[in-house]
Amino acid sequence: MSEPTLTRRLVSPSPEETHRLGVKLGKLLEPGDFVGLVGDLGAGKTHLVRGVAEGAGVAKSEVASPTFAIVYPYEGRIPLYHADLYRLADYEELYATGFVDMVADNDRAMLVEWLDRIPQAAPREFLRISLRHAGEAERSLEAEAFGARPTALLEAWLG
Repeated sequence: MSEPTLTRRLVSPSPEETHRLGVKLGKLLEPGDFVGLVGDLGAGKTHLVRGVAEGAGVAKSEVASPTFAIVYPYEGRIPLYHADLYRLADYEELYATGFVDMVADNDRAMLVEWLDRIPQAAPREFLRISLRHAGEAERSLEAEAFGARPTALLEAWLG
């Protein structure tokens, strides 16, 4: 993997702020955007994803964990896929799900949790967001853009 074209770091003081950050990102997403999420259990990925989905115009009642389905489609302002790679063993298992074709279609934005388990699932250009515990409720976020569109997205999102 190449070096990121842009990196931003911040601390979110609460789950609510992590959610608000997600809403802001979701309002900026366009079809073809790929956002990979990395972080331990309880690091805030779900709060961020629910916010992104809300910002993309997805009804709150529609947002579910795709842990068992692997990929869950949402309809909103833009179409959105939400994928969870936690239960997959390797790239071949992911490939068998049809995930690679979904990425290639570029007709939806994609949110992919546990991207660190199968990093080769990411396209050449993508935004990676790493979340870490930074206190009881605080989370540190590191966002890394790889490519022109992800750099523009990250600049619009976090400045």
